[in-house]
Amino acid sequence: MASQLKVSTGQCTDKGIKPINQDFHGVEIPDLPLLNTKGIAMALADGISSSTVSQEASATAVQSFLSDYYCTSEAWSVKTSGLKVLAATNSWLHAQARRNLRAWDPNKGYVCTFSALVIKSRTAHLFHVGDSRIYRVQDDALELLTKDHRFYASEHQSYLTRALGMDDQLEIDYRALSLTRGDVFILATDGIYEFVSEEHILGFLGEFSHDLDQAALAILNHARSNGSDDNLTLQILRVDQLQSQDKEDLHQQLTELPFPPELSARTEFDGYDILQKIHSSPRSHVFLAQDRESGTRVILKTPSGELRDDTGYLERFLLEEWIARRIDNPHVVRPGPAQRSRSYLYTTTEYIEGQTLSQWMRDNPRPSLEKVRGIIGEISKGLQAFHRLEMLHQDLKPDNILIGDDGVIRIIDFGSTRVAGITEIDSPLERLALLGTAQYSAPEYFLGEQGSTESDVYALGAIAYEMLSGKLPYGMDVARITSAKDRNRLHYTPLHRTGRSIPVWVDEAIRKATHPVRARRYQEPAEFVYELRHPNPAYVTRNRPPILERDPLTAWKASTFILAALVLVLLYERFSGI
Repeated sequence: MASQLKVSTGQCTDKGIKPINQDFHGVEIPDLPLLNTKGIAMALADGISSSTVSQEASATAVQSFLSDYYCTSEAWSVKTSGLKVLAATNSWLHAQARRNLRAWDPNKGYVCTFSALVIKSRTAHLFHVGDSRIYRVQDDALELLTKDHRFYASEHQSYLTRALGMDDQLEIDYRALSLTRGDVFILATDGIYEFVSEEHILGFLGEFSHDLDQAALAILNHARSNGSDDNLTLQILRVDQLQSQDKEDLHQQLTELPFPPELSARTEFDGYDILQKIHSSPRSHVFLAQDRESGTRVILKTPSGELRDDTGYLERFLLEEWIARRIDNPHVVRPGPAQRSRSYLYTTTEYIEGQTLSQWMRDNPRPSLEKVRGIIGEISKGLQAFHRLEMLHQDLKPDNILIGDDGVIRIIDFGSTRVAGITEIDSPLERLALLGTAQYSAPEYFLGEQGSTESDVYALGAIAYEMLSGKLPYGMDVARITSAKDRNRLHYTPLHRTGRSIPVWVDEAIRKATHPVRARRYQEPAEFVYELRHPNPAYVTRNRPPILERDPLTAWKASTFILAALVLVLLYERFSGI
C-alpha cells in the first residue's frame, strides 16, 4: 500500500516587550486529495514596527497564502501557484497603502516580511521575502536556507530592502529541496533567531522531540529571557513519513496534465458522466456532467486541443478556477467540489438551474424599472467581490450573467478576469479580439489602455441601458474607436428617445456610468446602484430636456409653423399699410 505524507508540527508566538503582536503564522494540513495534489503549507509573516497597520498586513499575507494556494489549479506547479498567490497578495497590500495615503512612505504602509514552506510529495518548496528566516535541521546541524533582505547602514541602523506590500512589483526568493525522512524545518522571526544560539535550538528539539509545540515554546522562552526586544514567533515542521513515489506519481510530477479526449453525451470521463454539451467554441467546450460517486451535477469545461501550444491561453484557462475558488460570494458562481485528483486538464464549476440574462431579456423585453434595479444591484454585489480582491472581470455581458431558478443572480465565466500583480499575457486589444464582446467593453480598451474598476462599471451601465431600451447606449460605435478623438465623438442617446418613460435622474445615472471618458464615470458599481435608487440632487434639479432633444420632429414642425405665421403677419402689415 502506498504511504502518505505525514508531518509533525509545533508553533507559538508572543508579543514580547512590544505593546501588540505584529507577527502572524499558520499551517494547513489538508485531507486527500489536496494532501497529494497540493501538499502541506506553513507560513509566517512579521509586520514592521514603524507601521500601525502592519499586523493587518501580516494576517492578510498568511491567511491569503494558506487559503488561495489551495484554490490554485492542480495543473500548476507549487512554484507557479505560490508566486501567483503572493503577487496578488502583494498588489492588494500595496493598494491598501495607496488608498490610505501611505504610498509616500512604505515604512507606514501595509508591509510585512514573509516566509512559507510547502511540503509536497518528496520536495520542500520555500518562498521568502524580508528578514524572517527558514532553517533546516539535518544530521544534527542547523542550516540557514534563506537570505535576509535587509541593508545595514551602520551598526545600529538598518532597513528592509524587500517585503510584501512595499512596492507594486514583488521579487520573491524561491527554492526547492529534496526531502529525507526526519528533516526538520524551522521558520522564525528576528525576535527569535537573534537571541537563541544554534546549540540551544538543537538542544530543545532533542529534549522535546515528542512534542514540537513544547519545543517551540522552550525556544521562545529562551529568546525572551536572553533579552529579545521584538515580537517572537516560531514554527517547526518535521517530516515523519514521505509519500510513496511510484511510476504514476513520478510521471505526474514530470509532465503536465494531458488534454482530455473528445467528449460527447454519455461519455464516461475521469469519474464523471457527460450528460450533454452546453456550448462549444474554438477556445473551449462546456458540458453538463454528473459525478459518478456523489451524483452532483457540475459544469465541466475543457480547453481546445488546437491551442495546446498556446501558453498564454492555457494560463488563462487554469486561472479561471482559481479565481472562482478565491471568491466567496452568493452572486459569483462557485467552483465544483474537489473530490479527487484529476487525470486531465479541465475545470469545473457548480451547476445552477436557470437561464442567462440574455435569454431573460428576450422573454422580458420591457421590464419594470424596479426589476432592472434589482438585477443590476445583485450583479453589482458580485462585481464588488472581484474588486475587493483587486480583480477585474473585464467581460461582463448578459451571456455571463445567470439568473437561477432560486432567483439569485450570479456572474459566470472568468476567462478574461485580470488579477492585480499577475502579468498580463496579452494586450487589451488582443483580449477583446478573443472575447468577441466589444459592445460591452469600455472605450479605453480600444485605445490600448488597461482596464479599471470604472471599466467594469461601464459594462454594468451598458447592461442596465440595454435592459430598459433593448439597445446599447452608443450602438456599435464604441467598437470603431481608434483614437481619443473617436471616443470624444460618442454621443449618448437618452432613454426617453427609445420610447421608455424613465425619470431624468435615472437616465443621468446611466449616462454617467457609461460615459466615454473613464474619469467621469462612477469608480465602483455600488455608487452607480445607489444613484439608480436615490435621486442625485444635481439630476433632480436639472430641467427636463428641451423639446428639440426630446422630440426633434415636433420641434421642427413647431418652428416651421411659427416662422410661417411670422411671415404672414409681416406680409399683412406691409400690404395693409398701402
